[in-house]
Amino acid sequence: MDNETIISLLYVFALAAFLGYLVISKVPPLLHTPLMSATNAISGISVVGAIVLAGSQHDRVSTILGVIAVISATINVVGGFMITDRMLRMFQDKTGRKK
Repeated sequence: MDNETIISLLYVFALAAFLGYLVISKVPPLLHTPLMSATNAISGISVVGAIVLAGSQHDRVSTILGVIAVISATINVVGGFMITDRMLRMFQDKTGRKK
């Protein structure tokens, strides 16, 4: 990769991180559980993309970064489902029925 490509990719990454922070910080606490479910779906897509990157065998660096991305996205998906399940259990009574 040439320097222009790397700089443009870093620019897009920084812009996406900043925009994501601004969007998430404006969400009221009542909407966190539905938002978590949506982000789990997006993280699932990230897992697929990371698997493709890890298996593409362009060079050793892309494979290592792909494996790190697979692990990170998988942790994010599993943690998100655990939190969503915990939040949904808060709305059930002791017998397991919805309130």
